[in-house]
Amino acid sequence: MSILEQFMKRFNLIYILILCSSCINLHKTNFTASQKITQFPFIMLSGGTVIVKAQFEDIKDSLNFVFDTGSGGISLDSSTIELIGIESTKTNRTIRGIAGTKKVDFVYKKSLKFPGLQVDSLDFHINNYDILSSSYGIKVDGVIGLSFLRRFIVTINYDNKLIEIYTPGKVNYPRGGHLLHPQFYSLPIIPTTIKDNVLSTTDFIFDTGAGLNMLLSEDYVKDSTILKKKRNLFITQAEGLGGKKIMKTTVVKSVEVGPYKFRWVPIYIFRDDFNITSYPKMGGVLGNDILRRFNLILNYPNQEIFIKPNTHFFDDFDYSYTGLGLYQVNGYIVIEDVVENSPADKSGFKPNDIIFAVENNFTNNLQTYKNLLQNAGNTVKVVVIRNKELVTLNLEIQHIMK
Repeated sequence: MSILEQFMKRFNLIYILILCSSCINLHKTNFTASQKITQFPFIMLSGGTVIVKAQFEDIKDSLNFVFDTGSGGISLDSSTIELIGIESTKTNRTIRGIAGTKKVDFVYKKSLKFPGLQVDSLDFHINNYDILSSSYGIKVDGVIGLSFLRRFIVTINYDNKLIEIYTPGKVNYPRGGHLLHPQFYSLPIIPTTIKDNVLSTTDFIFDTGAGLNMLLSEDYVKDSTILKKKRNLFITQAEGLGGKKIMKTTVVKSVEVGPYKFRWVPIYIFRDDFNITSYPKMGGVLGNDILRRFNLILNYPNQEIFIKPNTHFFDDFDYSYTGLGLYQVNGYIVIEDVVENSPADKSGFKPNDIIFAVENNFTNNLQTYKNLLQNAGNTVKVVVIRNKELVTLNLEIQHIMK
């Protein structure tokens, strides 16, 4: 190759690099700034679960939706659909959850209205949320996930319980936080580090709809040898798609999300029969009892999530263990499950007992009673109705670190 040919080759390469650089800078210059559309309050339940209100189509009464980054779509409760008289379309599409898989019907091209915002052309799959409603003590009419979140930039402020919606565009993230760059396989996936017996970093689903700290698949726990052998495992259960799921709970020494570390974190371990974690691709779920300790900016259009510690960052974790399964049924707070050899079992609780009072609190409010039972290491007085009689029981709440 002649000297002239070498020169021209280098010149062309430099010219291409300059041209590409100019295109990139031009793209950034023309990148429109994100604009605020609206804001509205939310309700936060125990475990950090977020409930927002919205109107479906022209139905005047607002509905309750779980705001859920762990949902790959948007959905409505089957009883809600029946009540408002909307016909659904049968499909062969299948959804998966921790407790089962099922084919779902759909309602197509419908709108959802928030204060100051109407979102059209949404396809809702239909699911039965009776168990979630009973577990939360509040009617769950649906779940808002990816189908909504991918259209906007959404901030969740846990300090003032406020959600803000913005148009896609350029964002100037505030100081004092950390920008995550999740992988998106319909759901945001972020690397998270757990330390106990060993140090392990693997991917977890970023899940604001999970009312717990972390949910680890049994296979991941076994293969990673993450847990110290001396860790006590306590049998419990949780609720999810398909019904109830028996799990184990314990603690790990630390959990790191980005640059932020939490010590002695309670976790759940479950048998992932329906492979929702796609193990070994992922180890489980990072839930909202950790995520609520940050104010979040969910920037799905740019595949970014910004986290900034808030006033809940140093909140104590819940180390309590009772073995009670409490649900709201026909207006009553009912004990449906008592784990064998658990503190509740040893204290004399029975399935079908109705909670009349906890520590002289007679509100008949499930969330209040659950909070009162988060009293690890202490004894709580509980009055139940059994066979139409009042029975007083002293529940010794176990501390899972002891």
